[in-house]
Amino acid sequence: MTTIGIIGFGSIARDLIDILCAQDPPPEALVIMVRPEKTGETLAAAQEQVAGRCAVHVVSDTTGLFAARPDVIAECASHTAVAQFGPAILRAQIDIVVASIGALADPQTEAALKAAAEGGSAQLVLPAGAIGGIDMLAAARLSGLTGVTYTGRKPPRAWSGTPAEQAVDLPALTEATVFFEGSAREAATQYPKNANVAATLAIAGLGMDETRVRLVADPGVDTNTHEFSVQSQAVDFAVTLTAKASPRNPKTSASTAYSVARAVLNRSAGIVI
Repeated sequence: MTTIGIIGFGSIARDLIDILCAQDPPPEALVIMVRPEKTGETLAAAQEQVAGRCAVHVVSDTTGLFAARPDVIAECASHTAVAQFGPAILRAQIDIVVASIGALADPQTEAALKAAAEGGSAQLVLPAGAIGGIDMLAAARLSGLTGVTYTGRKPPRAWSGTPAEQAVDLPALTEATVFFEGSAREAATQYPKNANVAATLAIAGLGMDETRVRLVADPGVDTNTHEFSVQSQAVDFAVTLTAKASPRNPKTSASTAYSVARAVLNRSAGIVI
């Protein structure tokens, strides 16, 4: 793989760059798309980060992104970025790995991405992100699922800046508190930076409206815990993952960037697992 495109330059994108540059060999070039006013500072920061291990280009629109002829593009920005740029990337016959999977909770966005992927003969790749067991969940779906329930547990500070602040007094919590119960669609829509895992489980399993979600603020933990249980005709199972938070952003599990990197690297691997 020679050139990898990246949308965004936040915590996931920067973690992804570290991982890609640690490969032997690293990609020949990275092309990073950010807002026009961010191009100068992004280029300087990215060049310092890669330390000469690969070439870095920074662009502000899809014209510049496509001109770099990336082998694959990783979205590491937001739900809005997925909706705004995803269809054009797929129509340009370029595969895109999407970190902001919750964007597909919007039916119009999902339909536009599906149509573009089919029309461009490209793939919208949805990595597992911070969760595990997606392979078994997707396999169990073929047998018939009867229930999928997800619980996301994070320290109160990880829920700051979200609607959780209106539901509970986060700084004053002294015990674990459930502040949201509803569908995966509702969770992904209301908590776009915290509940992408719920959307991933929904897409792999029962769907956005039938997958049940509980979100918990717990002052007794300093990690992000993801738990889900599955009942099906073939297998019943439960998975619990305790993910360390990204050093760059406590709202994001560190494992998310590794999952995105795995999906990106698999696009050119001879053997894929």
